[in-house]
Formats: sequence, structure tokens, C-alpha cells
Amino acid sequence: MVETSYDLVILGGGAAAFASALKASEIDAKVAMIERDTIGGTCVNVGCVPSKNLLNIGELIHDCLNKKLDGQSFQSMKFDFKKIIQDKDNLVLNLRNQKYADVLKSMPNMEFIQGNAKFRSRNEIDVNGKILKAKNILIATGSSAAVPQIKGIDKVDYFTNIEALSLEEKPDSMIIIGGRVLGLEFAQMYSRLGTKVTLLQRSDRILPEEEPEISDSVRSYLEEEGIEIHTGVKIQSVGNDGEEKVVLASGLEFRAKKLLMATGRRPNTADLALENAGILTSESGAIVVDDEMRTNIPNIFAAGDIIGEPMLETVAAKEGSIAASNALFGTNKKMDFSAVPHAVFTSPQVASVGITEKEAVERYGKCSCKTLLMADVPKALVVNKTKGLIKMVVEPQTNRIIGVHILSDLAADIIHEAVLAVKHKLTVDDIIDTVHVFPTMSESIKLVATSFRKNVKQLSCCAE
Repeated sequence: MVETSYDLVILGGGAAAFASALKASEIDAKVAMIERDTIGGTCVNVGCVPSKNLLNIGELIHDCLNKKLDGQSFQSMKFDFKKIIQDKDNLVLNLRNQKYADVLKSMPNMEFIQGNAKFRSRNEIDVNGKILKAKNILIATGSSAAVPQIKGIDKVDYFTNIEALSLEEKPDSMIIIGGRVLGLEFAQMYSRLGTKVTLLQRSDRILPEEEPEISDSVRSYLEEEGIEIHTGVKIQSVGNDGEEKVVLASGLEFRAKKLLMATGRRPNTADLALENAGILTSESGAIVVDDEMRTNIPNIFAAGDIIGEPMLETVAAKEGSIAASNALFGTNKKMDFSAVPHAVFTSPQVASVGITEKEAVERYGKCSCKTLLMADVPKALVVNKTKGLIKMVVEPQTNRIIGVHILSDLAADIIHEAVLAVKHKLTVDDIIDTVHVFPTMSESIKLVATSFRKNVKQLSCCAE
């Protein structure tokens, strides 16, 4: 077999892989990247990019059909579903080329290899009959849809997020099993495109990790749009009846033309031959790492979905950069998850950072929390986007901001001021003392901070 030596061999071609490769390029390290599928990973190909594109199309259609302007209303709208999917595919292709393929070309010491990588030892990777010897190795092979072993699942033609983004025709009806991020985004996406959607969730509420008032409000808004939601149900079996899919859950029968499994994700550790390097994994199959992204083998690192939750592109990129810094620069950088934001791109959006009220009570014995309705934010009134709320959690003794949870239009954009507040240990007074643009949705951060000191309903616009 042919052997080639590298400073760093990267398994995977997504966010964590590219972040580590870019870090390695700073010192002209010799790097090999091995990808078995499509370059770019989940986000650009079958995740964030295509789903947010289709969610935006659905929102435009929904707004046109449901918002009455002065003297005008729209009762019907025709659209070409196939053309929408084609435009989405073109967007994905363009971004894959611009942000991944072209980036690879800019790194002269990078070798890209298409193939299946397997560990041969702690310093050797076997790919396409070639042995790559590596001083350091990064495992960043991502995750795949996890489908539970439900009775009859092996006999039913279901689909996951991958197929749901590339259907040739808009389905008349759809059952979605799963009521977290993926389930809710696809439920609203297809509902707004004209599909009758039924959503089944095992836990007592959708988005069970979010604040209860946010979960309850999201459910209410989705049900107002015609999405049928059932929580606290146990899926007993799935099957076929002609062209319909039949789901039996807690004694109830549900029928639809399509079945989407949005039941979480699992790390892609299978077929890597991790045992040949002695790499430890958890019960869930995730690779175990320390806060420096190092596995139990000193020269082998892991980053991204492969190490488990939180499975977010931005987190993967940060982890990949830290792993490469520690592997090649010896910096001993550590990953801090305390100020990592996450979002759900429903409409209105959900965005959170830091701890919840429940976690604050467990930690401090009580919660110093304030909640502000978006109806009390001037910009929300101006643009008629008053659905939702913002909740701030502070440390009782110091008034330091330790959690912010938002349900509103543009929540995923608003959250970043809160991220900085949590990360840099700012207090409510630090936010109050900061001048904000008026009118903006992000002013809600200042208003909820002000609510710890004053009754915002009794203040004029822009009052300190």
C-alpha cells in the first residue's frame, strides 16, 4: 500500500472539518480531508440552508394569504412547487461551491479525498486502498437521522429531513413524528405550502427544553394555522393502507399520504473502525472528548455532531477550530458551552442562550426572572409583529444576566446581544445603560432589562 504523511488528517467535510482546515492553513500544515458523501456537510446540503429557504417561501405565501392591507386582500395564490424545489437546489449548489469547493482551492497544502475512511491504528487512516499516516487526526463525520425501532417501520416508505427537502410533488397530507426543532420547522413549512399536517410528540409539550410559556405559545400559534398537534403520545405502530400511511399512537389512529420521521440524530461513528485506534464512545455512540476536543487518544480529536449535543453548525465550527489549534499550535484552548445560542426558525422564531428558569431555581433556590410581551415593544407594534415574548433570567445576588429566551419575529437575530451579555457577565444595568436604536425589535433586550427596575408600561419611548 502507498503511504503518505500529514500533519493533520480530517475525517469529514462539513463545518467542523472546514474550520479546522482553515486554522491549519494559517501555518501551511499539510492536511488531508476525507469525505465519503457530499462536501459541505449537513447544513448547506440538507439542513440550515435549504430548510430556511423553504421556510421563507412558506412565510411569504402565508403573509400574502392572511394579511389584509388597507383595501386589499389575497384569497388565493398559485405557485409552482417543483420550481421552488429547483430554485432551492440551485441555491444549495451555489453555496456549496462558493463556501466549500472554492475554499478548498484556496488552501494549497490541502488534499481532498473522496472515499470511506477507516482507522488502521492511532496514526493511520485507510482510504481507497491508501494509507494516510497522521501526526494528528480529527474526526468530524457529523450525524444522520435517527429512526426508532417502531413496529412496522421497516415496511413503511417514510422519509427524513433529507427527502423532505426534495419531494417532487407537494403532499396533500403529512404526519410528522417528533416535536422538536426539525419537526416544528417542517410542520410549519409544509402547512404553509398547503399540506395538511399532523404532528405527534412523545413528551408532554413540544420543544420540551424551552421555557414552558414559549412551548405553549408556539403550539398555540401553529394550531391557529391549522396544524394538528398531539403531545404525550406513544407511537405503537406504523403501517400502510393503500396510498395512506397509518400511525397508531396511544390508541388513536392517524392517516396521511406521507410520513416524516423527525426523531433526532445519531453520530456517524459506524464503519470508522474506531476500535483499531482504541477510541472511546458513549452509550449514544458519540465520541467522548474533553473540553479541548481531545479523545482518550492524545493525538486524536473530534468535533461537531460526532460528539453529540448541541448539534449546531456554529458549535461544530468552533469545536473544529479549537481542535486544530490544540493539535497544531498546542494552545490548550477549551470549548465553553455556557453562552452558545440556539434557534428554531418557526414563525415567530424561538432563540435562547444560557439557563432557564427551572435551571436557575435548581442552582440558586429561586429565579430572578422578568418576562416582557412583544406587544410592549414599539417596533413590534409598528410592523404588526406582536406575537411572542422575551424572558430574562438573572443571578439573584449580582443581577448578572445568565439566560435570555425569546419568542418573536427575528428572534434568531435579536439573541446575539444576549449572547454577549451572558458570555461577558453583563448585568441588567449594563444593558439599560447601553443606547439602542429606536425602533427595533432588538430593543426588546433593553426593555426586558429595564423591567427589573421600572414598569415599562409607564415609560415613554426610549426612556432610560
